[in-house]
This record gives sequence, C-alpha cells and structure tokens, in this order.
Amino acid sequence: QVQLVESGGGLVQAGGSLRLSCAASGRTFSNYAMGWFRQAPGKAREFVAGISWSSGSTYYADSGKGRFTISRDSVKNTVYLQMNNLKPEDTAVYYCAAKRGPYISARANEYDYWGQGTQVTVSS
Repeated sequence: QVQLVESGGGLVQAGGSLRLSCAASGRTFSNYAMGWFRQAPGKAREFVAGISWSSGSTYYADSGKGRFTISRDSVKNTVYLQMNNLKPEDTAVYYCAAKRGPYISARANEYDYWGQGTQVTVSS
C-alpha cells in the first residue's frame, strides 16, 4: 500500500526557509511523477512543484519559481521541497502527491496518492 508522509512544516518569519520532506513507501516509484501542492484556508488546492522520479526533470508554478526547489533521493525514497525567501502568502497546508507515469502534471485530479499534509505558516 502506497504511503506518503510529509514532514518539515512549521512557523517561520517572512524571508526564512523551510525544507519539506515526503517519505514514500509501498512500491517502486521509478515510473511515477511526484508533486507538491498547497491549500490555504478558503482556497482551492494549487500546484507548487513537480518532479519526474526517473528523469529528475522538474516543473514549477510561477508562485515558487526562483524560490522553491524540488528534488528527490532515490535511495531514501524521499522527495524534498526546499522553500526560500518565504512570504506570508505561502502560508498553507502542503501536500505531497504521487502520479503514475513519468510526466509531471499540475492537475491535482491526475494524482493517485496523497499524503496527509504539513502546515506551513509564514509570519510577516
């Protein structure tokens, strides 16, 4: 059974950094794409960044370009989201998701598995 477990969220001041981790288990993810999404109160879930596990290619939403970096460690079966220069508008619950097939998608409904989420709060 696939499990995605996020960690690394917390409270940080504007301009600070956090690194989120997503530990994946339950199968081999070499033919999967992994994504990070976020959802703020009263807002729809939105794509943040994605990575193809096999090729390592990445894709970012405009909101995170230049500030966020997604990466994966195939030995640890873990995906990371390094977030720098955080802003109050980055406050949200951040979710890790896995999608069958190597191609990254920004559409939440194309992802097959989801973690429970981790809260990120950025104070001004």
